[in-house]
Amino acid sequence: MHELAFPLLVGLIIVALAFDFLNGLHDAANSIATVVATRLLGPVQAVAFAAFFNFAAYFLTLAFPALHKVADTVGKGLIDKDLVTPAVVFSALIGAMFWNVVTWLKGIPSSSSHALVGGIVGAGLASAGLGTIQWSGVSKTLLFIPLAPLLGMAMSMLVMLVSSWLARRATMRGADKSFRALHLVSSAAYSLGHGLNDAQKTMGIITVLLFSTGYLKGEFQVPHWVAISCYIAIGLGTMTGGWKIIETMGSRITKLDQHQGFSASTGGSFLLFGASWFGIPVSTTHTITGAVIGAGVARRASAVNWGVAQSVVMAWLITIPASASVAAAIYWITTLF
Repeated sequence: MHELAFPLLVGLIIVALAFDFLNGLHDAANSIATVVATRLLGPVQAVAFAAFFNFAAYFLTLAFPALHKVADTVGKGLIDKDLVTPAVVFSALIGAMFWNVVTWLKGIPSSSSHALVGGIVGAGLASAGLGTIQWSGVSKTLLFIPLAPLLGMAMSMLVMLVSSWLARRATMRGADKSFRALHLVSSAAYSLGHGLNDAQKTMGIITVLLFSTGYLKGEFQVPHWVAISCYIAIGLGTMTGGWKIIETMGSRITKLDQHQGFSASTGGSFLLFGASWFGIPVSTTHTITGAVIGAGVARRASAVNWGVAQSVVMAWLITIPASASVAAAIYWITTLF
């Protein structure tokens, strides 16, 4: 157990919630890009809509506690929870926040989730070396870097295929009206899944901090006040919005209609809820990007701007190493004083 004065504990929890807020701001595009791009909702309506369902995920976990497995993976499944120190937590958060701010300013839809994973691993390595790494949790997370967009793309294409067949006898006007309503429902589901999976990453960080400093006794379990605080923080961040990233996700990769927007959101939702059920801290950015590409490819491959897609993938590849490097540097600087 590592001793930490209560005011410093509060300060670290505030930093963690600041990351959660930034996560919501950075990843607002994941929830609302399709509804904004198709003009189903105005920008202000869309962020309020997404923020509401980000927070509503808290009530979903009350009904289905098994959906909180992602917090366990982040809190004790990436590095040994018994070797976590306050300096490790601080460094991990700063490393992740640094990369989020850089990509937000550049309008690059990188993964906040993987930035945090990189921060945790980088700080853990700097603190205790390779022995602290929980390879099962790390490998599961790394595996879904390529799998999340591929599965999102496949599921989006499948939804496009099935829904096209079901709507084959509908008039163009009738189909558009139906898909507008379905798109709104699917976007709500995606925002729910986004809040569910992403807010838990900060819950895991705060919970392991409380556990390692002796403020959480007994079983490693997320306290309710931590859960609701994280859902509030990510919801408020989403309301702020990251407009440059929304533009990239909603229109620069491919142009979407209501049918494609519905398919992308639905395919992405299935993947997010499945990942949360199995405790996988999947990237909501990777998921929706793959789903948007899948919806575009389902019409024709030339509908996708592959140059933009390639630059997005490059950002994915360097997210974990970049945030890990910054976190390790912050840890070394912190421990010098």
